[in-house]
Amino acid sequence: MDEYKTIAAPAEGTFTEQRSKFLAFAAPVQTAEQAKEFVADCRKRYYDARHVCWAYVLGADRVEFRAVDDGEPSSTAGKPILGVINSNELTDILIVVVRYFGGIKLGTGGLIVAYRTAAQEAIANAQIVTKPVETPLTITFDYEQLNRVMRIVKDTQAQILGTHFDTVCEMNLRVPRSSIEKFKNYE
Repeated sequence: MDEYKTIAAPAEGTFTEQRSKFLAFAAPVQTAEQAKEFVADCRKRYYDARHVCWAYVLGADRVEFRAVDDGEPSSTAGKPILGVINSNELTDILIVVVRYFGGIKLGTGGLIVAYRTAAQEAIANAQIVTKPVETPLTITFDYEQLNRVMRIVKDTQAQILGTHFDTVCEMNLRVPRSSIEKFKNYE
């Protein structure tokens, strides 16, 4: 897999069901810590809400994920939100759904539909982008090979993170996964 889908910027959506209001917030995140900070901010901002439920998926391989029901019946909030993320094949994303209770119980089926719909609204309002899967790489080479290495960097659209040029040069890069072999065989 050389590409993954995520969102370009935060987005919001809302859904109302039997006077309960669901506010959904989708945010691009890179780490679990960033996700937890965003959730904490939502808890502060919407301190009077009954529930702040959320889910995230991280990494190009989509293997790191978490879903939280925050007091709702088990699997009625976090899992539906996670399901929306998965059905859209997104990663590096957090969706938080804040619920203001309207006085009428929705039941487990109603909660699942409400959380899913709110999360879908946030995704519908987000700009989905495709990004290349990149790998950090440090290469060392003789100064005489600089032109050849720079040509490969340009051809592969690798991002230069840092350099040190001397008789022996070192370059720190972020390289698209599909181009790693070109750097391993640059000699």
